[in-house]
Amino acid sequence: MSPAPRPAPTAYERNAPDPRLVARALAPSEHRVYWSDEADAAGVTATYDRLTADTSADLVVVGGGYLGLWTAVQAKRRDPGRRVVLLEAQTVGWAASGRNGGFCEASLTHGEANGRARWPDEYAELERLATVNQEGFARDVAELGLDCQWEATGGLTVAVEPHEVDWLGDDRLDAAATRARIDSPLFLGGRFDADAVALVQPLLLVRELARAATELGVEIFEHSPVTGLDDVDGGVVVRTADARVTAEQVALATNVFPSVLRRARLMTIPVYDYVLVTEPLTPAQRREIGWEGREGLTDQANQFHYSRLTADGRILWGGYDAIYHSGRTVRAAYEERPATFERLASHLLATFPALEDVTFTHRWSGAIDTSTQFTAFYGLARRDRVAYAAGFTGLGVAATRFAAEVLLDLLAGERTERTELEMVRRRPLPFPPEPFVSVGVNLARWSLDRADHRGGHRNAYLRVLDAVGLGFDS
Repeated sequence: MSPAPRPAPTAYERNAPDPRLVARALAPSEHRVYWSDEADAAGVTATYDRLTADTSADLVVVGGGYLGLWTAVQAKRRDPGRRVVLLEAQTVGWAASGRNGGFCEASLTHGEANGRARWPDEYAELERLATVNQEGFARDVAELGLDCQWEATGGLTVAVEPHEVDWLGDDRLDAAATRARIDSPLFLGGRFDADAVALVQPLLLVRELARAATELGVEIFEHSPVTGLDDVDGGVVVRTADARVTAEQVALATNVFPSVLRRARLMTIPVYDYVLVTEPLTPAQRREIGWEGREGLTDQANQFHYSRLTADGRILWGGYDAIYHSGRTVRAAYEERPATFERLASHLLATFPALEDVTFTHRWSGAIDTSTQFTAFYGLARRDRVAYAAGFTGLGVAATRFAAEVLLDLLAGERTERTELEMVRRRPLPFPPEPFVSVGVNLARWSLDRADHRGGHRNAYLRVLDAVGLGFDS
């Protein structure tokens, strides 16, 4: 048995810029979500009343992010006469749906490797349904008039280490062809998929979905946190701080936040992801790096980065650190993490040394609803009157549209090609309670970092996770 490779610095560390450049680049940045500033400046705003009086509905949707809004929209499209009420604890899209990178990826399985490992017998069907969902998403953008900066750019995945080149597969681009698309001295090869990724402005998508929902007749209430569910004859009472809604059916779309169903509370943990956005690049800076196709960009590392251009020519740069805080809590205090923002800034400047004078204007973070299978799970409760889904693990922009259809199928009691999937019928393993989950997650994160410093070599802990179906390599 050969010894594990010795740790070595990654490409981002070998080419790290002067720390003074990093500090200068970050100095102007404010802790603000760029998408919110852009949407507000464009006048795309919306506010909805609080629920203050008892009412009734055919369907109550809990959660005003992508999953909740898609569920409400599709419910009304299926049955325009159905009364649908959506309850949001704060404002629509304030959490992950309005903070993500805006990558609308076709995959329902978090990538081919994860899909083939977990659902080998139905992977081809999952890929077909993912394509159908992506095509349906594009049609809905047009049919519903969703002004969300939809761009069918495709995605470029790059290798920055020699061992990552083989991971790109047989249809890979060499370094020159990769750099002809996006020019970085770190890029050793790449793989471009024209159909895998579309880009959206995530908060505009939320607000536009809310607009479309209300035009279809959905009643949206903000600042109306749900505190519990009570069974009654013929339905479910949904309790909020100020009022109650008696409903025939309920769809729970709370994702990263603790479920009102006890059975689902151990199924996800909140993992924080961090993002930077630069000032708009000058024409000269754009010429230095190319990126004429505006592709979505990711790398092959276990701790991977994702990047894209905004509508006004800024670079969004996020990922790498994925931080879990003990206790499964979601707190605003976790969103500011100077060490992570410094690391992200350093990695961007290492990737694009021609941009050494660029500065960052925005920095922010958000919590991802992570499940042990790294894709959504589904279930029914309360005599099959309550349906729920969560656990999208950072890939929910497109997958939530698919999940909304699953929830509505389940509530209708229908056997469809979606509900018959093993991925839908099988629940993932729950996370253990504290302190075990903290130990396990942080050991996995440390091990993935070590793998990136050891030529991709996975240690014994990662191999055990792989063997029991809990492994993940981005």
